[in-house]
Amino acid sequence: MSDPAARLDARLAPRLAERREAGLYRHAEVLDGYDGATAVRRDGQRCTVFCGNDYLGLAADPRPARVLAEHAQRSGSGAGAAHLVTGHRPEHEALEAELAAFTGREAALLFSTGYMANLGVITALVRRGQAVAEDRLNHASLIDAVRLAGARPRRYRHADPAHLAEQVGERAALVVTDGVFSMDGDVAPLPELAAVAEAAGAVLVVDDAHGLGVIGPGGQGSVPATGCAPERVPVLVGTLGKAFGTFGAFVAGSRTLIDALRQWARPYIYTTAPPAAQAAAALEAVRIARAEQWRRERLQALISRFRAGARELGLPVAQPPGPQTPILPVLVGQSATASAWSAELDRRGLRVAAIRPPTVPAGTARLRVSLTACHGEADIDRLLEALDAAARRHPATPEAVS
Repeated sequence: MSDPAARLDARLAPRLAERREAGLYRHAEVLDGYDGATAVRRDGQRCTVFCGNDYLGLAADPRPARVLAEHAQRSGSGAGAAHLVTGHRPEHEALEAELAAFTGREAALLFSTGYMANLGVITALVRRGQAVAEDRLNHASLIDAVRLAGARPRRYRHADPAHLAEQVGERAALVVTDGVFSMDGDVAPLPELAAVAEAAGAVLVVDDAHGLGVIGPGGQGSVPATGCAPERVPVLVGTLGKAFGTFGAFVAGSRTLIDALRQWARPYIYTTAPPAAQAAAALEAVRIARAEQWRRERLQALISRFRAGARELGLPVAQPPGPQTPILPVLVGQSATASAWSAELDRRGLRVAAIRPPTVPAGTARLRVSLTACHGEADIDRLLEALDAAARRHPATPEAVS
């Protein structure tokens, strides 16, 4: 076989077949006409979406879209270069100032994605060989960043400050955690983690991608929601593509931290800046999210309705203590069972993706239900009815609910 492309395909095909056989094959489903709660599938049928991250329903709000269009007419569709070359615009500057004010920090720095923000922070702050303590259920971007930085990962049991204290005994440089865990929906015990980090002389880094805009006073996220003082979390990472419904990410902290990231965060230095129009749209979305408290109130009411209904039906829905978040995992156990539940809901016009290993640990495959402020009470009731039917047809395996 002399064709290089054919040789590559021959190597990849068996691995893809194994993934299909294991029920782990991934594909992207085309959804059109998203309005904050529903979308149109490839077959032309409208479905209600219960697995996105548009928690406040801003992705389809016409106001950021209008700002995006207006600025694109003036500034074009791209920045043309990295921030530090010729790509930094007034729109970027204004958005960074707004994000700093929103999070109660001195300064903020924009990144193109949350993955790049986490990679930039950790590789800039850690020297090769230093220890970094990380929650075992951290987002993949945090886990990958620690590895790529050449650090020595010290993984502690999920949300367990006592085990963290054991892991940082040899003085870790950083303690890294999600604020809200993306697959479980629970909130990290930040005051307790901060205490351990401080005692060890480590810096606490919190990725609050799923908390900012959603929980805490005024949507300021996991830090105030858990009663943790902002200064105890020197490095805060956030995203603009979830509750704020746009695109991009940022790091917020002291002016010294942000200046250091400009010097050493390679994903910032060597990446073309986001379009100025995108930054302007994100600024509008952040301002809307700050002002419209009703979105968070409505979301909390829907979360309470779903959790109460799930308890009444005996559904295997994780209900952790602490602040309520819109991430509501339905733990079914095996990958095939999760896929069957997802297919059952799909037949009823409800879109909930099955989450399977390696995204989650083996034996904990799930439907990751997530709610938005655009859903209605009738939507919640339909979802509960469909989940109950799926549970009767395809019972969850015991290890999923233990």
